[in-house]
Amino acid sequence: MNLVLLGPPGAGKGTQAERLVEKYGLVQISTGDMFRAALAQKTPMGLEAKKYMDSGALVPDQVVEGLVAERLSADDLRSGFILDGFPRNTHQADALDRILSDDGRRLDLVLNIVVDPELLVERLTGRRVCRDCGYNYHVSFNPPAEENTCVACGGEIYQRDDDNVATVRERLRVYEEQTEPVIDYYRPTGRLVDIDGSASPDEVFVDIVSAFERAGTGTR
Repeated sequence: MNLVLLGPPGAGKGTQAERLVEKYGLVQISTGDMFRAALAQKTPMGLEAKKYMDSGALVPDQVVEGLVAERLSADDLRSGFILDGFPRNTHQADALDRILSDDGRRLDLVLNIVVDPELLVERLTGRRVCRDCGYNYHVSFNPPAEENTCVACGGEIYQRDDDNVATVRERLRVYEEQTEPVIDYYRPTGRLVDIDGSASPDEVFVDIVSAFERAGTGTR
């Protein structure tokens, strides 16, 4: 099963992707992972991307799509993958369909995790992170037993600079602006399923598994 995972910051994509990987043996691919791997391995597309990155310019769609094509050709993805962070626009969505089609494969499912923006602001601005081990807490949903102290390692808990209200709202605005056309691209294909991300992680995963199983049997 090959799927794309869409969802704004704070929607819980990372948590749900990990569960899908564990349950179905899929490989999760993020654009960040692809860039880092291509740069480290000095692949042709990695070296091409580096030219833009070194100059501070945005990496063009054509190069990003080349990186995706390189990654999707790897043998470890033959049993299925989860793409996170790609496609970011309709040009990339069209390129993904073409890349898979040229290799005799297809995109089976697009999961779109939908959460009310105000709930996302609450989630993200309430997030706290351990400086030492990176464990995540939340002032409302998952507070540490001891204030400002990580129960996992004893490290200091802090709020990231980008977890303030103004920055969070801007991140959500940019996501909506970029992703809405991608959602519109996939919806008519019958491959897109909206998932209510406002529920608990367990309840969200139940809905995701249901959509996954229906896609596997060719139903929606």
